[in-house]
Amino acid sequence: MFEIFWGEKTAAIMDFWTIEHFFSGIILASFVQKFSQKIFEKTKISRSQKKYFNLIFILFLAYFWETIEHYLETGAAGKAAADWFCGVEFWANRILADPAMLLLGFFFAQKFPRFFWPARIFSFLWIFVHIFIFPHSMFLHEIF
Repeated sequence: MFEIFWGEKTAAIMDFWTIEHFFSGIILASFVQKFSQKIFEKTKISRSQKKYFNLIFILFLAYFWETIEHYLETGAAGKAAADWFCGVEFWANRILADPAMLLLGFFFAQKFPRFFWPARIFSFLWIFVHIFIFPHSMFLHEIF
């Protein structure tokens, strides 16, 4: 029963990459806030409208990435990329858990903006290790 919540990305709602989505949300929070501030600096838009814009924009980025990731998993960028991704993500992982973790990271960064740089360093190291050292994206699941 536990395997449906945590495990391989092809069969579980959450996997090790769900952690990376949380840290990506922290990183994107700074970008989204600066972007919306630049867009709305000369307009008389309410604070709540700006919050809704930020929320919609972060969800747009989350689902945009999930769309790209789906095509990479299915082999649109070649067999090597598809092999590295190790299969297509479970629908609940792609549609629910990963965007929710990105959103959670975004809200976390709203409360604790000082975690931007630690999240950035962690995310960079995570991506570097998984792409250049580990043989494929689900290597951590094989180890543990």
